[in-house]
Amino acid sequence: MSNSDSLQQALKQYFGYESFRAGQREIIEASMAGRDTLAIMPTGGGKSICFQLPALLKTGVTIVVSPLIALMQDQVTALKENGIGATFLNSTLTNRESTQRSQAILNGAIKLVYVAPERLFAEQFLEFLNIIKGKMDIAGFAVDEAHCVSEWGHDFRPEYRQLSRIRQLHPDVPVIGLTATATERVRADISQQLQLKQPYIHVASFNRSNLYYEVLPKQGTEQTYVNLLQQIKRLQGSGIVYCLSRKRVDEIASRLREDGIEAISYHAGLGNKEREENQTRWIRDDVQVMVATVAFGMGINKPDVRFVIHYDLPKNIEGYYQESGRAGRDGEDSHCTLFLSYGDLETIKFLIAQKVDPQTNEPLEAEQRIAQQQLRQVVDYAEGVACRRTILLRYFGEHFQGDCGNCDNCLFPKPMEDWTVESQKFLSCVARTKERFGAGHVIDVLRGSRKEKVLQHGHEHLSTYGIGKDRSLDEWRQLARSLTHQGFLTQTTDGYGILKLNDRSWEVMRNQRNVLLPIERNAEPTKAAEREATRERPVDVDILFERLRLLRKNLADEQEVPPYVIFSNATLNQMAEQQPTDRRDFAKLSGVGAKKLEQYADDFIAITLDHHLKYPPAEITESTPSKFKQEATPKSKLSKASTQRETLAMYENGLDIDEIARDRGLKPATVWTHLVQLIEAGYAINCDRLVAPERQTVIYEALDAIGGDGLRNLFDHLREEYSYDEIKIIRAIWQNEKEPL
Repeated sequence: MSNSDSLQQALKQYFGYESFRAGQREIIEASMAGRDTLAIMPTGGGKSICFQLPALLKTGVTIVVSPLIALMQDQVTALKENGIGATFLNSTLTNRESTQRSQAILNGAIKLVYVAPERLFAEQFLEFLNIIKGKMDIAGFAVDEAHCVSEWGHDFRPEYRQLSRIRQLHPDVPVIGLTATATERVRADISQQLQLKQPYIHVASFNRSNLYYEVLPKQGTEQTYVNLLQQIKRLQGSGIVYCLSRKRVDEIASRLREDGIEAISYHAGLGNKEREENQTRWIRDDVQVMVATVAFGMGINKPDVRFVIHYDLPKNIEGYYQESGRAGRDGEDSHCTLFLSYGDLETIKFLIAQKVDPQTNEPLEAEQRIAQQQLRQVVDYAEGVACRRTILLRYFGEHFQGDCGNCDNCLFPKPMEDWTVESQKFLSCVARTKERFGAGHVIDVLRGSRKEKVLQHGHEHLSTYGIGKDRSLDEWRQLARSLTHQGFLTQTTDGYGILKLNDRSWEVMRNQRNVLLPIERNAEPTKAAEREATRERPVDVDILFERLRLLRKNLADEQEVPPYVIFSNATLNQMAEQQPTDRRDFAKLSGVGAKKLEQYADDFIAITLDHHLKYPPAEITESTPSKFKQEATPKSKLSKASTQRETLAMYENGLDIDEIARDRGLKPATVWTHLVQLIEAGYAINCDRLVAPERQTVIYEALDAIGGDGLRNLFDHLREEYSYDEIKIIRAIWQNEKEPL
């Protein structure tokens, strides 16, 4: 068997995949050959397999350096589910547990050992590494989240700087560094700090084509919250809402709960135990939304996050890319929304100005300049009218030819408005103030401010003083940023942001060029967000998917692991569509390896066989399994992750109205409404458990007698002996029966 064939076979056996993703094979082959390696791959690109698969095939133990306990536990759990010997050693273990795991390593039962950098260089562990090397060898070191080693990265961790000692202590053991985000400067720093020797470097595209990017303006505290709530209800699925402050996190999480959204908080103000419990509840799908500061998310492997919303402006592009990239790791369509407020911008500027040396209390001017430059890049992204991907990818040195067809700017270009006259006023004021000030001062002069700085320089006597009172402060600020962004002004990068004129500035002032500004749209749901709701597949497939998803959740709860550790959503979707009824076909599913085939095939096949009793495969020829036609109108289309379909799956699994309401945190009336909507959409539902057959007959007779218009008329006709819920259910079936086949 060739080396290529053995890699392919191992990939299927351990991980259940038929083929490698782009770049994985080359990275793995370099690692198998003993080369140092640096892998830069986007979130969800399959970095972990690049060190896990070689670890299984090489002699000895691979040591994985990971910055977070939660990340270690998550990956070790997933590896064990695949039948792979893996463990972690960290501060959460008792002495007895550490001893037992160390013995398992020396006995050869473990192929991957996860440790934190501080544990790696403890004297006791260094001695343990020497024992491992002497007894069975160290196959390699893998440094996950390698950008933490670089002070130029967005999440520098000083303890990672020690990792250069790996090369000094074990010069012949290959090292692989892995990260989802790194500029060229950070890549070079990683290679230098880890002392990689002539490494094989793979830089994948940073483009996440399944992510939809959009920026929406904040419209006051109350309306912005309403827009946020609408987004969450429409997008459904698991999601993250990032906020700038702990106070905002708690406020948003509390309001969402009041409005029926299962949401919890995560920030540094919570105790370690509460943070860990909240994270576990979210990962295991016990709650829908995690509201958090940026302290949350690094190393989270949850693949089925359907949306990431930045309620407040992020501080830098690299952090935003990393945070928004936590959506859609499974490759399914996902949504990334950023709410833009210039108040947030001023808040971040204030925080940057507070950066001082703790020893001397003097401003850290170099850090402040870098932070201000990074903030300007975020604003350029948020205010830009070009393809969002083009702007994001340019930051990482990658050229992308717009339009991408999956961002708000490409799908819904903003109308442009002529702001040439206002631009001439602004540029003229920059000239009158001798190109010595930033945008804030220029705007003060334009708006006729009596601030001390204006009067101190005598700028109240300039011809441009007060000529901009007809525009708001925010409008002038937007114009200033747009002029810089479009190249009509140059801004110094020394941290002071002094505005300078250039050739294009003078062309505007001489009426040789016009300046156009985008008109902001309201923060209303975009049609792109609703595209998923218009995509249909046979309804029997969606019903089966929900039943499979509930089985996965029950199995996960029994084993106290996240649902995606059992099977990913991608595997469940494939299972629902292909509907395997024996082990041979089940083994062909992507994500089903030898261990999972043995452990889970029978349970999931049983659900499919039971499903076929209601919806025989041979009879399924249209988008509906029932005798009723499903209307092709938008109101009858339910999204693939529909909350109504989740209710239906639970109902078909034998739960009654009250049980469904309790388990889902809904009111019983809402569950009744879901079932009515499903019947109206063409779903065949056995209603005998909802309305006794003899009561159904009476309601049918009433409908035939007086028609289906007016629930109150029916209620009165039936002498108030039948509930509105019973009447609505039977009326929905009756109305479908009246439609032509």
